[in-house]
Amino acid sequence: MSHTPMKVITLGVMPSVDYLPFIVAQKAGIYDTLGLTVNLIKYYSSTDRDHAFQSAQIDGTITDFLSAFQLKSSGIPLKIIMSNESYLCMIVRNGSNITSVKELKNKNIAVSRNTVVDYTTDFIIKTAGILPQQVNRPEIDNIPLRLLMLENGQIDASLFPDPYATIAMSNGHKSLTSTSELNISVTGTVFSVKALKEKKKEIELLIKGYNLGVDYIQNHPTDSLKEILIEEIGIPEALAGIIALPQYTHASLPSMDDLEKCASWLIEKNIIHKSFQYANVIDSSYIQSEQVNIEK
Repeated sequence: MSHTPMKVITLGVMPSVDYLPFIVAQKAGIYDTLGLTVNLIKYYSSTDRDHAFQSAQIDGTITDFLSAFQLKSSGIPLKIIMSNESYLCMIVRNGSNITSVKELKNKNIAVSRNTVVDYTTDFIIKTAGILPQQVNRPEIDNIPLRLLMLENGQIDASLFPDPYATIAMSNGHKSLTSTSELNISVTGTVFSVKALKEKKKEIELLIKGYNLGVDYIQNHPTDSLKEILIEEIGIPEALAGIIALPQYTHASLPSMDDLEKCASWLIEKNIIHKSFQYANVIDSSYIQSEQVNIEK
């Protein structure tokens, strides 16, 4: 009896620690053992990543819920199948004399428009009692470019994921706060409905490999991951052994509270329609141990 060959999974990622369990599973041979081929395609801007997903160049991607909701709202059939662990740090440039979030008033804070960076920037300044119009927010989508502009004093602050946050801090720039401290979790893995229909078994194995990748990370010192952190995530060699990685856990579903907050923010900005059903964007069938609790 012949077995149907496994289809290849193509996943879009950005250079951030949120996809580390996937790349560890690939590099440690976990996916080979599972009989699955995973192509991880790297993007340096959310616009490029989203365009690749829209044009079906990739099956799925790690993205923030805000980007996923906008794609869904524009007619792209997709589902969020799991959440991912990542964090952003609000970095202020060295020598700026900004020591608290309240001092961001009238400053240049670079953002990637209508993404988690924009959403979190809003949250941070609002919490500090600053009105949206009291900060200047140039749109700089490319993360390495944002860091370069911070280094050159062209912007005062911006939110950065790792490795960029660690690179910035190692160069003397300061972190005012982070999404971890603010308890903001808005990153997940999404797949096109087409891929979910055609590659269900493969996506199940992708998640199994992710969980085994998490186990691998938990059972090995950061130092043993240096090569992957340097080559795949882009962490400078001097920082690869000391970077603070997220506390990775096995794949789970996003919090409905986080999803609701993201949808409300987009609705408030008239980016998506008020009738948008955010709960319908979740496919809970891949995470067996978790149940989606949707309160009407």
